[in-house]
Order: sequence, then C-alpha cells, then structure tokens
Amino acid sequence: MAGTVFAGDKKQGDWFLARGERRMVAWLVPKVPPFLETYHLTLLTLVWSAGIVAGGYFARQNLHWLWLVSLCILFQYLTDVLDGAVGRYRNTGLVKWGFYMDHLLDYVFLASIVAGYALLLSHIPWPWFLALLALGGAFMVNMFLAFAATNQFRISVLKVGPTEMRLFFILVNTGLVLFGTGWVQSLLPLVTALLAVALALVVFQTQKTLWQIDMALKQTSGPAGS
Repeated sequence: MAGTVFAGDKKQGDWFLARGERRMVAWLVPKVPPFLETYHLTLLTLVWSAGIVAGGYFARQNLHWLWLVSLCILFQYLTDVLDGAVGRYRNTGLVKWGFYMDHLLDYVFLASIVAGYALLLSHIPWPWFLALLALGGAFMVNMFLAFAATNQFRISVLKVGPTEMRLFFILVNTGLVLFGTGWVQSLLPLVTALLAVALALVVFQTQKTLWQIDMALKQTSGPAGS
C-alpha cells in the first residue's frame, strides 16, 4: 500500500452512541485546559487502569469500591475520546505515535478490567477470565489486521463500539453492587459463548470483504496481480 495516506487517526464505524459522542467531543475539545496535552490524555489510561485493578482488589471486602472502578472507566472514556481530537485541534502532529500508544493502552485498559474482575470474583476459575481476555484481544487483532489490509480503521462491531462496551462494564459494576456477585458465574458461559459467536461472524465478514477486494484488484491488474 505504498503511497497510501495513513488513516489510523480517522476512525470509522456506526456504533449506537456515535452521533451523540461526536457532538460531545466537539463541545469539549476547546474546553480542555492548555496544560493537558494530547499525550497526557493518552497516557492517563495507565492511571485509570491502575485504579480499576485496585478497585477490583478492594471490592473483595466491600463491593462499593466498584464505584471507583466505574469512575475510572468513565475517566478513561473521556481521555480516550479526547486525546486524538485535541491533537487534531491543536495540530500537535503526534498522529502515528498517538495511534500506536492509544491502542496499545486500550489493550492495557481491557486487561485491567479482566484482572479487576478476576481479583474480585476469585471463586470463579481463572480460565474463564483468560478466555474473555483472549476473545477481547482477538477483536482488537482483527481490527488492526483489517486496517493494515484496507487502510480503513473501523472500531465498531455489529454497531457496538468502545463506548457501548464501557457502558456495559459500568452496568455490570452497578449490578454487582446492588445484587452481589452470585449471578455472575451462571451468566459467564453465556457471555463467553456470545462473544465467541460474534467474533466468528466478524472474522467471516472481514475475510469475505478482503477476498472480494483481492478479486477486484486481480481483475483490474491482470495476470501479474496474482
């Protein structure tokens, strides 16, 4: 894809809350204090991730610590949606650094959530959490491989994007505080199965799309396109 303009800073997708999120970001970006640079916002994910793990650990004694976890998820959402927008607004030029660090830390954030739940729900066998981390990571791998092949960075899956996933975790935390932890173990196999099915559908659709792109290029380039 020599000569193609890098498009990693141009996220595509149609998740349920996308329209409202874009309006919110456009309103917030000019209000971000000057001392908060785009790279500060990106690196703050490390702070929020540490808070999530700590909250999961302390929630073993008192489930109300999960409010801290939810607050860290909310803060991570705000800094994550603002870092790239602030960079473009101020023309910082950190396009590829921002792409790399932003999404590397997205995985750290995902791992911190799984680790926090594993610490809290220690009565559940750890392979379940390993499976959830593997499935979450697989969605990210599919997204980045598809971007490498198409230069189109799509961040939503079946109209579900990072925003909806964060909201899901906040709702789970609220349910844990209000109803305890007993219901989680019975639902975990269902959630894992649904994620596996969704991943299979996404991978099937992705490979089908790439196959069609390859065949179209083959027809336009002739035999040398192999």
